[in-house]
Amino acid sequence: MAKARDIPGLRGDMRYAEAAAETVAVRTQELFDHRAGVLDTSDIERVHAMRVATRRLRAVLEVYAPCFPGSLLRPALADVKELADALGARRDPDVELLALERFAAAVGPRERAGIERFAERTRSAQLAGNARLAAALGRADADDLRGRLEALVEHVGGQRPRPEGPD
Repeated sequence: MAKARDIPGLRGDMRYAEAAAETVAVRTQELFDHRAGVLDTSDIERVHAMRVATRRLRAVLEVYAPCFPGSLLRPALADVKELADALGARRDPDVELLALERFAAAVGPRERAGIERFAERTRSAQLAGNARLAAALGRADADDLRGRLEALVEHVGGQRPRPEGPD
Protein backbone atom coordinates (compact mmCIF):
# COMPACT_ATOMS: atom_id res chain seq x y z
CA MET A 1 0.00 0.00 0.00
CA ALA A 2 1.16 3.54 -0.71
CA LYS A 3 2.70 4.95 2.45
CA ALA A 4 1.17 8.13 3.82
CA ARG A 5 3.45 11.10 4.18
CA ASP A 6 4.12 12.45 7.61
CA ILE A 7 2.54 15.80 8.46
CA PRO A 8 5.52 17.97 9.43
CA GLY A 9 4.94 20.02 12.54
CA LEU A 10 1.69 18.27 13.51
CA ARG A 11 1.49 18.34 17.29
CA GLY A 12 -1.10 17.43 19.87
CA ASP A 13 -1.19 20.96 21.26
CA MET A 14 -2.08 22.60 17.93
CA ARG A 15 -5.41 24.29 17.40
CA TYR A 16 -7.82 22.11 15.45
CA ALA A 17 -7.93 24.54 12.51
CA GLU A 18 -4.15 24.71 12.37
CA ALA A 19 -3.92 20.91 12.32
CA ALA A 20 -6.56 20.92 9.56
CA ALA A 21 -4.52 23.33 7.45
CA GLU A 22 -1.32 21.33 7.85
CA THR A 23 -2.96 17.98 7.20
CA VAL A 24 -5.06 19.00 4.20
CA ALA A 25 -2.05 20.75 2.63
CA VAL A 26 0.06 17.59 2.80
CA ARG A 27 -2.74 15.26 1.66
CA THR A 28 -3.53 17.59 -1.27
CA GLN A 29 0.12 17.64 -2.34
CA GLU A 30 0.28 13.88 -1.95
CA LEU A 31 -2.74 13.43 -4.23
CA PHE A 32 -1.39 15.57 -7.03
CA ASP A 33 2.13 14.15 -6.75
CA HIS A 34 0.70 10.73 -7.65
CA ARG A 35 -0.95 12.04 -10.79
CA ALA A 36 2.03 11.69 -13.13
CA GLY A 37 1.57 8.69 -15.40
CA VAL A 38 -1.69 7.59 -13.78
CA LEU A 39 -3.27 6.91 -17.19
CA ASP A 40 -0.48 4.47 -18.11
CA THR A 41 -2.22 1.09 -18.03
CA SER A 42 1.11 -0.75 -17.86
CA ASP A 43 1.85 0.60 -14.35
CA ILE A 44 -1.12 -0.18 -12.13
CA GLU A 45 0.62 0.95 -8.95
CA ARG A 46 0.27 4.60 -9.96
CA VAL A 47 -3.51 4.29 -10.00
CA HIS A 48 -3.41 2.48 -6.66
CA ALA A 49 -1.26 5.18 -5.05
CA MET A 50 -3.48 7.99 -6.33
CA ARG A 51 -6.63 6.18 -5.27
CA VAL A 52 -5.28 5.70 -1.75
CA ALA A 53 -4.31 9.39 -1.71
CA THR A 54 -7.91 10.37 -2.57
CA ARG A 55 -9.18 8.22 0.29
CA ARG A 56 -6.79 9.86 2.73
CA LEU A 57 -7.67 13.33 1.51
CA ARG A 58 -11.39 12.60 1.68
CA ALA A 59 -11.02 11.30 5.23
CA VAL A 60 -9.18 14.40 6.48
CA LEU A 61 -11.63 16.71 4.74
CA GLU A 62 -14.46 14.94 6.56
CA VAL A 63 -12.64 14.89 9.91
CA TYR A 64 -11.81 18.58 9.69
CA ALA A 65 -15.10 19.64 8.04
CA PRO A 66 -16.07 21.96 10.94
CA CYS A 67 -13.02 24.10 10.12
CA PHE A 68 -14.10 24.88 6.56
CA PRO A 69 -16.97 26.88 5.15
CA GLY A 70 -19.45 24.43 3.67
CA SER A 71 -19.71 26.45 0.47
CA LEU A 72 -16.02 25.73 -0.20
CA LEU A 73 -15.82 22.26 1.29
CA ARG A 74 -18.85 20.54 -0.26
CA PRO A 75 -17.92 21.02 -3.93
CA ALA A 76 -14.26 20.16 -3.31
CA LEU A 77 -15.20 17.05 -1.36
CA ALA A 78 -17.63 16.01 -4.12
CA ASP A 79 -14.87 16.38 -6.70
CA VAL A 80 -12.43 14.32 -4.61
CA LYS A 81 -15.12 11.63 -4.34
CA GLU A 82 -15.71 11.72 -8.11
CA LEU A 83 -11.99 11.35 -8.72
CA ALA A 84 -11.83 8.44 -6.26
CA ASP A 85 -14.73 6.72 -8.04
CA ALA A 86 -13.02 7.15 -11.41
CA LEU A 87 -9.78 5.76 -10.00
CA GLY A 88 -11.75 2.78 -8.67
CA ALA A 89 -13.31 2.18 -12.09
CA ARG A 90 -9.81 1.90 -13.48
CA ARG A 91 -8.24 0.02 -10.53
CA ASP A 92 -10.75 -2.84 -10.36
CA PRO A 93 -9.98 -4.17 -13.87
CA ASP A 94 -6.25 -3.65 -13.23
CA VAL A 95 -6.42 -6.00 -10.24
CA GLU A 96 -8.60 -8.47 -12.11
CA LEU A 97 -6.17 -8.59 -15.04
CA LEU A 98 -3.26 -9.22 -12.69
CA ALA A 99 -5.15 -12.12 -11.09
CA LEU A 100 -6.05 -13.52 -14.53
CA GLU A 101 -2.40 -13.36 -15.63
CA ARG A 102 -1.33 -15.28 -12.55
CA PHE A 103 -4.10 -17.81 -13.02
CA ALA A 104 -3.24 -18.30 -16.70
CA ALA A 105 0.38 -18.99 -15.77
CA ALA A 106 -0.74 -21.80 -13.45
CA VAL A 107 -2.98 -23.70 -15.88
CA GLY A 108 -2.50 -25.63 -19.10
CA PRO A 109 -2.64 -24.24 -22.63
CA ARG A 110 -6.25 -25.30 -23.24
CA GLU A 111 -7.47 -23.42 -20.18
CA ARG A 112 -5.43 -20.35 -21.11
CA ALA A 113 -7.56 -19.76 -24.22
CA GLY A 114 -10.69 -19.35 -22.11
CA ILE A 115 -8.89 -17.17 -19.61
CA GLU A 116 -7.62 -14.97 -22.43
CA ARG A 117 -11.17 -14.44 -23.75
CA PHE A 118 -12.23 -13.38 -20.29
CA ALA A 119 -9.15 -11.14 -19.99
CA GLU A 120 -10.09 -9.39 -23.26
CA ARG A 121 -13.39 -8.29 -21.71
CA THR A 122 -11.54 -7.11 -18.64
CA ARG A 123 -9.09 -5.14 -20.81
CA SER A 124 -12.09 -3.42 -22.39
CA ALA A 125 -13.32 -2.52 -18.91
CA GLN A 126 -9.84 -1.22 -18.09
CA LEU A 127 -9.87 1.02 -21.17
CA ALA A 128 -13.35 2.30 -20.27
CA GLY A 129 -12.16 2.95 -16.72
CA ASN A 130 -9.13 4.78 -18.08
CA ALA A 131 -11.38 6.97 -20.25
CA ARG A 132 -13.54 7.74 -17.21
CA LEU A 133 -10.42 8.59 -15.22
CA ALA A 134 -9.08 10.84 -17.98
CA ALA A 135 -12.40 12.70 -18.02
CA ALA A 136 -12.42 13.07 -14.23
CA LEU A 137 -8.85 14.40 -14.28
CA GLY A 138 -9.85 16.84 -17.02
CA ARG A 139 -12.77 18.10 -14.93
CA ALA A 140 -10.52 18.40 -11.87
CA ASP A 141 -8.15 20.57 -13.90
CA ALA A 142 -10.91 22.63 -15.52
CA ASP A 143 -12.56 23.24 -12.15
CA ASP A 144 -9.19 23.90 -10.45
CA LEU A 145 -9.64 21.26 -7.77
CA ARG A 146 -6.11 21.76 -6.53
CA GLY A 147 -6.59 25.51 -6.22
CA ARG A 148 -9.88 25.03 -4.37
CA LEU A 149 -8.26 22.60 -1.92
CA GLU A 150 -5.43 25.07 -1.40
CA ALA A 151 -8.06 27.78 -0.77
CA LEU A 152 -9.47 25.62 2.05
CA VAL A 153 -6.00 25.43 3.55
CA GLU A 154 -5.57 29.18 3.21
CA HIS A 155 -8.96 29.81 4.78
CA VAL A 156 -8.12 27.95 7.97
CA GLY A 157 -4.44 28.86 7.78
CA GLY A 158 -5.40 32.52 7.88
CA GLN A 159 -7.09 31.88 11.22
CA ARG A 160 -3.83 30.94 12.89
CA PRO A 161 -2.92 33.09 15.86
CA ARG A 162 -0.27 35.62 14.98
CA PRO A 163 2.86 35.56 17.11
CA GLU A 164 3.16 38.57 19.33
CA GLY A 165 6.19 40.72 18.97
CA PRO A 166 7.45 44.05 17.75
CA ASP A 167 5.95 45.27 14.49
